[in-house]
Amino acid sequence: MAIQHPVSRIPHPTDGGKPRIIVICGPTAVGKTTAGIELARAIGGEIISADSMQVYRRLDIGTAKPTAAEQAAVRHHLIDVVDPDEPFDAATYKALGRQAIAELTRRGQTPIVVGGTGLYIKALLSGLFRSDARDPRVRNRLRAEAQALGPEAFHARLKQCDPQTAARLHPNDAIRILRALEVFEVTGRPISELQREHRFRDTPFRTLKLGLSIEREALYRRIDQRVQAMVDAGLQAEVRSLLEKGYGPELKPMQSIGYSHMIAFISGALSWEECIRTLKRDTRRFAKRQLTWFRADPEIVWPDSGRTEELVRLSTEFLALA
Repeated sequence: MAIQHPVSRIPHPTDGGKPRIIVICGPTAVGKTTAGIELARAIGGEIISADSMQVYRRLDIGTAKPTAAEQAAVRHHLIDVVDPDEPFDAATYKALGRQAIAELTRRGQTPIVVGGTGLYIKALLSGLFRSDARDPRVRNRLRAEAQALGPEAFHARLKQCDPQTAARLHPNDAIRILRALEVFEVTGRPISELQREHRFRDTPFRTLKLGLSIEREALYRRIDQRVQAMVDAGLQAEVRSLLEKGYGPELKPMQSIGYSHMIAFISGALSWEECIRTLKRDTRRFAKRQLTWFRADPEIVWPDSGRTEELVRLSTEFLALA
């Protein structure tokens, strides 16, 4: 079954004097890296990665990091920023990303943000929403209710008061579900509504968002092929090397898809066959969550995937707008 997306017109930038940036987003394995490089070469731009795992040094195969040849073809930013045991979050990404945009704008290059980490893209473009709506008593009660009800029922409660936030959160994302319910009980308003208001206050860029998507079964085939390619390229050896260097399983990047699966195999918790099977399955599930996140953004334009000329046309029109 094909995933249908309306192709909307490019929103006209009404705020003068703001840097123009282009975003290429979408699920894993859809072809964002190739599309970003081709677009950058066509319009004269540089790429700012929006991948929460590619910021880590030494995590190359499992993150599908652009190869040395790809990075030589077009300059990339925010790749290999920190070691696996160093902290890195959306706030850090926002600060570094905006620095990169300022540098590229100063040099006359078009910043092209490429990646599938929706939160990082959101932080870069709109800032981070920090609500002071907190009540420890409400939070403690909600935490107890979450344990009593279970994840599905707790997620269903959020769906009743804030369906937009519930649509982009997995039922197992207990921390964010709890936070959304806490904000609703304290303020009487959905956190999604408060976030929208915040977004309009922090809009430092004129942005064209291009989403890449393909028919679901084709995407799943690509995912399976990518997993096999990672395995063939030495993912297990990469993980063993990281462990030998002292980067333990408790670290955030070591708990990500691919790395956690290989650690489970190395430790004897999974057989090789089960390791590969669950890695493919969890990557497909991750892609589905990414699509849910990006579909919720009405500003994203969805050109046909794989048509570089369409990306170039839309980008050229956007950059030419008064």
